[in-house]
Amino acid sequence: MDVVLKVLLFASLRERAGWAERSLPFTPGVSTAREVWNQLDLGSLKGISIAVNQELVGVNQPLQAGDELAFLPPFTGG
Repeated sequence: MDVVLKVLLFASLRERAGWAERSLPFTPGVSTAREVWNQLDLGSLKGISIAVNQELVGVNQPLQAGDELAFLPPFTGG
């Protein structure tokens, strides 16, 4: 079985990309959340929250095979 990285998009990010969930082949060279974001070509990371395995992390969070990586748009509301 190929080793994959599960990528999730939420709310407006999902609408903009046209997909909610994707399994990407895990590439050791693409090893941080920022690098995966750039690979997906979804625009600026400004204001985007990132979670790895349901825990908020920074853009330079190292990734491991089998991780679940989620990108969340800026939170709004009150």
